[in-house]
Amino acid sequence: MTFQPRELFPDRSARDLFGAEIRRQREKAGMSLRRLSEVLNYSKSHLARIEAAETLPYDDLPATLDACFGTDGSFARLHALAKNEPFPGKYRRMIEIERRAAVIEQYNCAIIPGLLQTPELAEAWLRVGHPEAPDAGIQALVKARIDRQTLFSRPKPPRCWFILDEAVLRRPAGGPQVMQRQMASLVERGTQGDVTLQVLPFTSGLHPEAGGSLRLFTIPDEPVVAYEEGSHSGTIIEDRDTVTKLRENYDLLRAMALPPRDSEAMIRAVMKEWTRATHP
Repeated sequence: MTFQPRELFPDRSARDLFGAEIRRQREKAGMSLRRLSEVLNYSKSHLARIEAAETLPYDDLPATLDACFGTDGSFARLHALAKNEPFPGKYRRMIEIERRAAVIEQYNCAIIPGLLQTPELAEAWLRVGHPEAPDAGIQALVKARIDRQTLFSRPKPPRCWFILDEAVLRRPAGGPQVMQRQMASLVERGTQGDVTLQVLPFTSGLHPEAGGSLRLFTIPDEPVVAYEEGSHSGTIIEDRDTVTKLRENYDLLRAMALPPRDSEAMIRAVMKEWTRATHP
């Protein structure tokens, strides 16, 4: 089967244009991605993700590309623009929907939602997801994630409902101290009047959303929008019948989860376990 390169969208953003220019210049030079990775001493898989605008180009790459292709600073100038776009194009619309939502309902099975993460936990997860990123790149991604949490401090914040699988409380990420502080942050966030936290315990058993995550966004005077996310992809869902089914799934999870007070008690109990792990 003939290999088909991924479609690029250079008119969508500076990040996309940066990736499209890499492909244009390397094809003009008759270079494959593998050959370019050898010339630049850069990971082929990482270059592929940058070319497809799936990850942010890091500070050491633009000058190297300019030197390789003789582009007289073009990649450096594009990079300066791309750094102002912390989210890939495929996530940007979801972030915009999140900003406009009056109600946000979310279920997560494997990771604390980004809207609830401490900076330390966010850094731990982002380093796992971007193992080749330099510190400056990771810190930019952490800032972009934490900046989303400013919606909680708006004069009229959205009504937020989070259902957390018990697994996200117990999976170690960043070490016991990071997890202990994350549990304390969850307890504090749960005291906000516009935020409700529920834990879905292991004893609840199987359910339709096991293995993924689900968000429902209610925007005034518009249909509800759903967003399903896996480990490497996310899908915005606007079909009414599908959204209605996902709403039913979420309501079932809400019924299966512990009440907010019992959920807080479980989070506090897990926090004590992480505290003991910190000071054995």
